[in-house]
Amino acid sequence: MKNLLPFLAILTITFCAISCTDFTTDREIVAGLTEDINFLADDALEGRAIGTAGEVKAANYIAKAFEEIGLDPKGTDGYLQPFTVKKATNPHEQAVIGSTGDGVTGHNVAGFIDNSAAFTIVIGAHFDHLGYGEEGSLFRGEPAIHNGADDNASGTAAVIELAKILKAKRSNYNFLFLAFSGEENGLWGSNYFSKNSTVSLDSINYMINMDMVGRMNEEKTLAINGTGTSPAWTEVLDKVNTDSLKLVTSESGVGPSDHTSFYLQDVPVLHFFTGQHEDYHKPTDDADKINYKGLTFVIRYIERLIDALDDNDKLAFTKTQDSSGDSPRFTVSLGVVPDYLYDGSGMRIDGVTDGKPAAEAGMKKGDIVVKLGDSTIVDMMSYMRALSGFASGQQTVVEYKRGDELKAAEIKFK
Repeated sequence: MKNLLPFLAILTITFCAISCTDFTTDREIVAGLTEDINFLADDALEGRAIGTAGEVKAANYIAKAFEEIGLDPKGTDGYLQPFTVKKATNPHEQAVIGSTGDGVTGHNVAGFIDNSAAFTIVIGAHFDHLGYGEEGSLFRGEPAIHNGADDNASGTAAVIELAKILKAKRSNYNFLFLAFSGEENGLWGSNYFSKNSTVSLDSINYMINMDMVGRMNEEKTLAINGTGTSPAWTEVLDKVNTDSLKLVTSESGVGPSDHTSFYLQDVPVLHFFTGQHEDYHKPTDDADKINYKGLTFVIRYIERLIDALDDNDKLAFTKTQDSSGDSPRFTVSLGVVPDYLYDGSGMRIDGVTDGKPAAEAGMKKGDIVVKLGDSTIVDMMSYMRALSGFASGQQTVVEYKRGDELKAAEIKFK
């Protein structure tokens, strides 16, 4: 029996190493992402619009994934948290969101890792999309299924992969994984959860939100919004960037995604985003266009960020200036999708809409607008200020760079 002791000791150490260490490989992550995104962005789910059978199928799929990982259910009905929304008939009123009543029914999905810790980290993404594109679509053709592979099957699949990774690790925090519905209609699901949380809001350390993280470009650009919501973010973001990603940061905790709902409850937040593209809110946002390697970079970055903060106590919360609060109002558009990841001088175009002024003037993706009328364009804010000075029917000259060539075109706003 004595001769077996060394063997048993080695066996015990080996078992602990296997059970206590994350052995998830990048290849396994890509395989999981591919499976989940292809399911969520399949035509069979008909665009996952809130209140549809496709949204219910998606919610149940995510709930099953959480169960298979071994997460504890943290909804109000198992993993699900149903909510109802009564749309406002007056445009000056807000929709009424509650747990019962008439209206559209949506389903948040919640899973929990209980590490018997005092504080909890929230990791979330919305899983709903536009259905057949009746509202919010940028597509000009007949109604068609908007599969939303990047927006936001990509973020949802990333939540599932992070749940797998963090379930296999020891941590000084608990983890709450959330998939929200109704984001496309106005952050309905996250708004409801933040006010009806199944964990104490005081126990939430910080919230990570992933929305459109599936189309990382060749420059490996990753936008991180909300960096001003805690002093802890500035110190750690560059430190964990071991994959040499090009980080583009902004401080505001308010933006058009679900982190806003938690920021407004005084929770530090970070929103991860790999940029808009020509398929945004169109039927062409399909699974075959996802950059799975790039999405894996995002997941690994967040994993390192969480690891780096694991010994910290609760993060301090700081309010930020709402970057959209003083934005100029404008009633006309060039008909382009701005490149929100561009950090050079001017406004770089990431997509052009047919039939709009920019397209009629011959402008293309990659052009950089440097002057609009008498206004010099140095960034997104100056571009919006310039637009605010024009009305429908007016004409002006736009100057833009295409490579090293400076070009000019006359445009008429519609």
